[in-house]
Amino acid sequence: MTAIDQAGTYVLGSHAVKRLGYGAMQLAGPGVFGPPKDRAAAVAVLRAAVESGVDHIDTSDFYGPHVTNQIIKEALHPYRDGLTLVTKVGARRGGDASWLPAFSKAELTQAVHDNLRHLGLDVLDVVNLRAMFSVHGAAEGSLEEPLTALAELQRQGLVRHIGLSNVTARQVQDGRKITPIACVQNMYNLAHREDEALLAQLAGEGTAYVPFFPLGGFTPLQSGVLSEVASELGATPMQVALAWLLQRAPNILLIPGTSSVAHLQQNLAAAQLQLPPSAVERLDTLHGTPAATAH
Repeated sequence: MTAIDQAGTYVLGSHAVKRLGYGAMQLAGPGVFGPPKDRAAAVAVLRAAVESGVDHIDTSDFYGPHVTNQIIKEALHPYRDGLTLVTKVGARRGGDASWLPAFSKAELTQAVHDNLRHLGLDVLDVVNLRAMFSVHGAAEGSLEEPLTALAELQRQGLVRHIGLSNVTARQVQDGRKITPIACVQNMYNLAHREDEALLAQLAGEGTAYVPFFPLGGFTPLQSGVLSEVASELGATPMQVALAWLLQRAPNILLIPGTSSVAHLQQNLAAAQLQLPPSAVERLDTLHGTPAATAH
């Protein structure tokens, strides 16, 4: 048993994965564009993650672009049994490193094939459709055409499960009319909790919720409270923020990213941190939101 086993598991696609995974976005260069400064270090982080028990890695071929998937393949292929790789489509990178929508059937088909090729796979475990209606977060807009295109690729056997990213509750509801939704990946952390109702709903339905930027978005005041709690518990602020998420709802799967083996081990150690009720109460005040009822 590894340290992260203490956080438990939750179903994602075809497998129950450990609730503490790894996000590969930071393995690309600055701004998630171009190659990393130290490719060998990026390979080492991935191998350390898997050796530490991580069985859920989040990536996308538009990280780099192509960079993180190529590094994952170099570091981990052939993949060990039980490793779930989750990727995203729906965006592309401009030559100036901008993030642009890529929602057409042709673009989504190309993206799936690019992910397959660069990861060295015959089928993708989980593909998240990343909505791009707003650069600032989830925004309403129809996902019918791109989801229908992805569902066709699923019927062709290229994709096992489909998820959604950066979406609203309505988009999740509408998406279920087209295809089963394996997971939702939205921004959520101590400071950003707009998804409280959606999180509780998904927990009740047995659907995984995967927060991106789980360690981001703190103001100085919030960071001060977080640091105080961490000091009292003999942990780092990052560990406390991750432990808070693990205790928030049972369907939360974490994918903190890092390009450092030392930071990776610190993040994974959060699985062993049990926050006392008094600490949770103080952390909850950072956003003024009562504890979620989804347990």
